[in-house]
Amino acid sequence: MGASLLPILFFTALWAVVGIVLPIFVPKGVNRGILQVILMLTAFTCWLFWLCCYMAQMNPLIGPKLSNTTILMMAREWSNVEFDA
Repeated sequence: MGASLLPILFFTALWAVVGIVLPIFVPKGVNRGILQVILMLTAFTCWLFWLCCYMAQMNPLIGPKLSNTTILMMAREWSNVEFDA
């Protein structure tokens, strides 16, 4: 189970618009440079946070905790092997 290319491309394009295209349209003024840097840093950090969260779901470090009876029930229901009760 790996990463799907479509969500990665979509969110990369979305945050690229915020970080590359939107700073071009900031109106001229005293704080134009600061606003451009804010948009670029916001886009990069939000994209990086999303990417880390997305990738963390591919190989989770913690799995569900199942009791022995649940595991036996799953094995009985999902396989062709018959178990004695």
